[in-house]
Amino acid sequence: MLTVKILGPGCANCKRLEQIVRKVVSDLAIDAQVVKVSDYGSIMAYDLLSTPGLVINEKVVSAGRIPSPGEVTTWLANVLE
Repeated sequence: MLTVKILGPGCANCKRLEQIVRKVVSDLAIDAQVVKVSDYGSIMAYDLLSTPGLVINEKVVSAGRIPSPGEVTTWLANVLE
């Protein structure tokens, strides 16, 4: 099972990223746990300079922007290979 984390305080961009990730996971029928991390200390453990952040299996794949659904699909597919 994949673990996908959305890092952010709960701003509009963080919520949008969470929507994108949940839709891609659903569309691809991936067995993944999507976790929203809003605790500042936990976010800083990933050395992000800005949010939102996207972490797949403990690897930061995006920070400071909202990736497209296509990008998220590619990242998830690469991890599954």
